[in-house]
Amino acid sequence: QVQLVESGGGLVQAGGSLRLSCAASGRTFSTYAMAWFRQAPGKEREFVTAISQSGGSTFYADSVKGRFTISRDNAKNTVYLQMNSLKPEETAVYYCAANRYGTGRSRSVSSYNYWGQGTQVTVSS
Repeated sequence: QVQLVESGGGLVQAGGSLRLSCAASGRTFSTYAMAWFRQAPGKEREFVTAISQSGGSTFYADSVKGRFTISRDNAKNTVYLQMNSLKPEETAVYYCAANRYGTGRSRSVSSYNYWGQGTQVTVSS
């Protein structure tokens, strides 16, 4: 079992940047594919990006390609989300998620077994 804690959310102007972090507990972090999802008020939770266990493969929603970057540091049990050129419509709660022995290819909420509590990102226009 793994526990996830996100940090780094906040208020940013449109076009600005934020870096989210997700710290995981336990000694098996490197066996989990990791992902970021987001959920805006009144909308379903949506896939943003994912990364394989080793970090060698990354996957992005089309809407964030070229602007967001996911990375991980297995020695620090942490996954990161660098978000650039943020848009007001990307205001949401951002969640970190883990899938043990996963590849990172899945974009389905149901594929991820563990979730953080979320961190609010607000992009002002």
